[in-house]
Amino acid sequence: MESERIILGIDPGTTIMGFGVIRVVGKQKVEMVEMGALHLSKYSDHALKLKKIFDKCVQLIETHSPDEMAVEAPFFGKNVQSMLKLGRAQGVAFAAALSRDLHIAEYAPRKIKKSITGSGAASKEQVQSMVQRLLNIPSDNMPKNLDASDGIAVALCHHYQLTNPMMQKGGGGWKAFIKDNPSRVKS
Repeated sequence: MESERIILGIDPGTTIMGFGVIRVVGKQKVEMVEMGALHLSKYSDHALKLKKIFDKCVQLIETHSPDEMAVEAPFFGKNVQSMLKLGRAQGVAFAAALSRDLHIAEYAPRKIKKSITGSGAASKEQVQSMVQRLLNIPSDNMPKNLDASDGIAVALCHHYQLTNPMMQKGGGGWKAFIKDNPSRVKS
């Protein structure tokens, strides 16, 4: 029986939080389980927004029982207040995962874009297009909100970090890959 891994991806934000859940069967088969966005602009109280983020993350964890959660790291911008709010949103997502003993991985926006599209400078539209292609999602099932596909992209990025020897930090590179996958090496 092939192993199965569930990965929850979170694109934190205090206006819109994107999320995505993927199922990985074996090392190669990846399918979308759920993707969407939590819209928070209707709430004026920042603390209430953080509570909604926490509650949604806990609900996703309880519904899908992921093995790991991957979160997009805040990018360094010029607006300090925006960075602070984004950091709080990320922290609340972390707290939700930690409250359920879930392993957390964090990735920079450029790393996520590069792992999905091949370019760290890709647009949100390019990321969404590649997510759609990689997961064979019909156009009518793609949400209009780009934050939802960003959430799936975070989960996919984490999967690629775990399975691609060229992307792993200190993972042993190709030598480790060959050792772990002798049946995939052609003589």
